[in-house]
Amino acid sequence: MPDEMKIDAHVHVFTTDMPFIDNPRHAPTYGFTHEQLVQTLDQNGVERAVIAAASPWGDYNDYMLEAVRAHPNRLRATAILKPTVDRFALEAMSKGGFVGVRLPFIGLPKLPDVTTFDYRAFFRRLADLDWHVHPHVDGEDLPKILPTLEASGVKIVVDHLGRPEPTAGVNSEGFKALLRSIDKGRTWVKTSGGYRLGPQSKDYARELVRTAGPDRLVWASDCPFVGHEGQFPYRATIDWLNDAVPDAEARRKIFGETALKLYFNGK
Repeated sequence: MPDEMKIDAHVHVFTTDMPFIDNPRHAPTYGFTHEQLVQTLDQNGVERAVIAAASPWGDYNDYMLEAVRAHPNRLRATAILKPTVDRFALEAMSKGGFVGVRLPFIGLPKLPDVTTFDYRAFFRRLADLDWHVHPHVDGEDLPKILPTLEASGVKIVVDHLGRPEPTAGVNSEGFKALLRSIDKGRTWVKTSGGYRLGPQSKDYARELVRTAGPDRLVWASDCPFVGHEGQFPYRATIDWLNDAVPDAEARRKIFGETALKLYFNGK
């Protein structure tokens, strides 16, 4: 891969006519199409991206499928799915460019019980297909969900630096659980969402580089910054990593090499 290759491991695309779930956490009044995404990538020297399903639209994954079909060499997608989805649907989605499932649990009054048969079978199917599970939870909830994911054999990708509890930070139980999970060999972390986590976000990134290493980290922008639109340019997310990780070889892996292997089979 080129030394300067960049892969954005967490973006969203949506249109104004997509159906919202009941009582969504966010309800954007604008669209961010796959054409706009690709234009943004081109303007910032980013070769590829991974679309993360967003909770306002639930398991309406249709537009992401359209996006990946339009740009099969540049885009992959992570879906939101009911745990009862069958193997045949998952295999068809694999052929369509989907590589993982996002669990939209953040903000719920109570975490779903992922130890039920439906969830355990779901995770096993995902492991068999070499997909990943992307738990969208607050950091303090990671210890409640990681053991079941680890036992299933599925790959795990945690976003936004693990969302550590801000007072304890890298000493929080959630962050410690994340590091233990990484050490077991099937967990990765997105160095994304620094703007959501405050000035200590760079400390989280440096600790992850120190303890987990760049082979377990991927860069991501979180574009188009739902809930924080217009507050800073896309380029700021690149500058953030450049500042947070001084080592050029580590940055090269985080910006592109690790994501190429994780999401694009290294090709």
